[in-house]
Amino acid sequence: MRYFPSTLDRNASEAFLARIKDEMERCGYGLWAVEERGSGRFVGFVGLHGFDFAVDFAPGIEVGWRLLPEFWGRGYAPEMAAECLRFAREELSLDRVWSFTALQNKPSERVMQKIGMERVKEFDHPALPEGHPLRRHVLYCASLLR
Repeated sequence: MRYFPSTLDRNASEAFLARIKDEMERCGYGLWAVEERGSGRFVGFVGLHGFDFAVDFAPGIEVGWRLLPEFWGRGYAPEMAAECLRFAREELSLDRVWSFTALQNKPSERVMQKIGMERVKEFDHPALPEGHPLRRHVLYCASLLR
């Protein structure tokens, strides 16, 4: 959670899980828990998530991931995120998917580049106050039209 404003306490984590489950039921997509093949160890989550906050590219659907640090650098995030884009195109017939992160989060930005997303712009995340070190974000887009 280095590139997030704070970690989640138990109540916030449970509320987040409830939102994930609700989105999965309502939309047929969401954030999927990921296990390591063979060991079954929890790796993190990856998936598609609807967003609607005060930016000129909302509402939209983003592809996102959060992995435990011991799984960073193993290629899991690009592999799983690319599969999410395939699912968005082939199963959901979406025309575009977004991804964004704090400007400092170069590892996630590299994942966006590896899966073929195009850098669109930088923007200030409206949920973070002026002067917050993570307020400036980078925005990427995957055009899924064939």
